[in-house]
Amino acid sequence: MKSVIVGTDFSKGSYVALEIAVDIANQLKTGIRLLWVKKEKKLLSGEQMETTEHLAEEKLQQLCEEHRPNLRHGTIEYAILSGKVAGCIADEARKEDSPMIVIGTNGASGFEKYWMGSTAVRIVQEAPCPTLTIREGFNFHKKLDNIVVPIRINANSRQKVAPAAQMARIFGSHVHILGLIETAQDALTLRTYLKQVEDFFAKEGIPCSKCGRRYENYSKTVLDYAASIDADLVVINTEQDRLLARLFLGTNAQQIVHKSQIPVLCIHPEDIGDIAR
Repeated sequence: MKSVIVGTDFSKGSYVALEIAVDIANQLKTGIRLLWVKKEKKLLSGEQMETTEHLAEEKLQQLCEEHRPNLRHGTIEYAILSGKVAGCIADEARKEDSPMIVIGTNGASGFEKYWMGSTAVRIVQEAPCPTLTIREGFNFHKKLDNIVVPIRINANSRQKVAPAAQMARIFGSHVHILGLIETAQDALTLRTYLKQVEDFFAKEGIPCSKCGRRYENYSKTVLDYAASIDADLVVINTEQDRLLARLFLGTNAQQIVHKSQIPVLCIHPEDIGDIAR
């Protein structure tokens, strides 16, 4: 069964990620595979490493027992892996043919300091499917009511629209289409793109609104707009070239993943997974 992959380091951020993943799995009618990646530490003895792994397994079992009753169409299983965090998570997502990876970021106060921004970026780079990053401190009790979908005048920009629509259906969200241009000459083309996107959401029965902005700093403009409407999720594309994305996420995507205080759904163009189907 295709499972939503959830990486955990037992921090508050990763617990919030797991809660949100349950909602996503229920709507996608699938289960969850919960992963903890152990890293060899030179300063730890074999006995200390064994104790650490034993404690991790106990926590994983507890999390599975807690969330299993909340899954309606699948179950939750866990695995302990060894190696580089990003590579292990991406490999499991491929094996599972996963529709999405969900991770918490900046979990510095947790069991292990694995999900700092640079690791989250590497997971997004290597992921074979959409990746949802959730910063520690995000208020899970606040529903994902408002989703921001930035649109620029390139074909790849609109590839995030279908996954955004699926997230809106899952959480009953309002979509805010944010049109972005660098120069006034692009205004007419942008209006055409925005109308196409607006019509798509209308056809899907998803409430939406649209506005336009000129920008110099793309990531700052997106995050400032998200803050101004009290948004709960930003949906972005990564590098246009899927092969390039494995080596270079792209400055804009990287800055948004690093800086966003709200969840970010990262989509690789031409590789959007089951969530958009």
